[in-house]
Amino acid sequence: MDLTTDLKKGKRGAIAKAISLIENDPKAARILIKKIFKSSGKAMTIGITGPAGAGKSSLINKTVMHLKKLGTKPAVLAIDPTSHVTGGAILGDRVRMIESTDSGTYIRSIASRGATGAVSNSLRNSIRILEYAGFDPIIIESVGAGQTEIEIAKIADITVVVFNPYTGDSIQTIKAGLTEIGDIYIVNKSDLSGAAQLFQAVQNYIGDSQKNPVILMTSTKSSNGILEFSKILLKMMKEKQKTKKDTEKLRLESELKDIVLNNIKNKIDSMFASGNSYSKYLKQVQSKKMNPFEAADKISKNITK
Repeated sequence: MDLTTDLKKGKRGAIAKAISLIENDPKAARILIKKIFKSSGKAMTIGITGPAGAGKSSLINKTVMHLKKLGTKPAVLAIDPTSHVTGGAILGDRVRMIESTDSGTYIRSIASRGATGAVSNSLRNSIRILEYAGFDPIIIESVGAGQTEIEIAKIADITVVVFNPYTGDSIQTIKAGLTEIGDIYIVNKSDLSGAAQLFQAVQNYIGDSQKNPVILMTSTKSSNGILEFSKILLKMMKEKQKTKKDTEKLRLESELKDIVLNNIKNKIDSMFASGNSYSKYLKQVQSKKMNPFEAADKISKNITK
């Protein structure tokens, strides 16, 4: 049977198989995306990021339960900064999200890989699969680690940044770029000492920014603030839905550029590996018979043939 039929029915085995294809089998992935692409781009995506140890998985677990009660059908993609081989982070996430998994939420970890836009590439297509299987919103969880966050902010309709009082460098983190990306900032583990000061610091640094984000305190231990957070997410999703078509156009432009750049990069890599014309020009540069700009122009012409 065609995989898309089972996907449309939301069958878990089919979803798992489809996301594995996206990650490991580029040819099969292309065929699958070709079949489902037309109907994609309508589901809302929520990126939840922040330093390791901020309590994102537990927060997502509790939030997902509320979102279901509020009438949505969420799924979670956790970006795993470890490899698929060790699986440490994956197991941890699954354990912390056990309640929401039991209640029918689909949770999947995907590995972050090193290529240009690789996170974006497998993530965009995994989102398409979950959307085709009837999930909405799709929540993306990632560990706060620089470039990945920027990529996720490009893909997510709503970006949530989570801090907790015990990530000692929180104020530094707040200053270091996470300030531009959030629609919602959460001081999690609000039952811990230092939470009020951190909340104040977040308000001072971020409250006045152009985005005018929402700043909340939550505790997964006491469940404080989590229903409020879920309701705010729901309200934002309805708001963002109005501009979804335009955002989707910009996203597709960015995706197309990513893919073209990746294709060119692969072509360059294979050309450098085969080495013939590349090594010829390299030798000329090394012997100072040609300058690097001339050589690069000649190599580039070969690539674009």
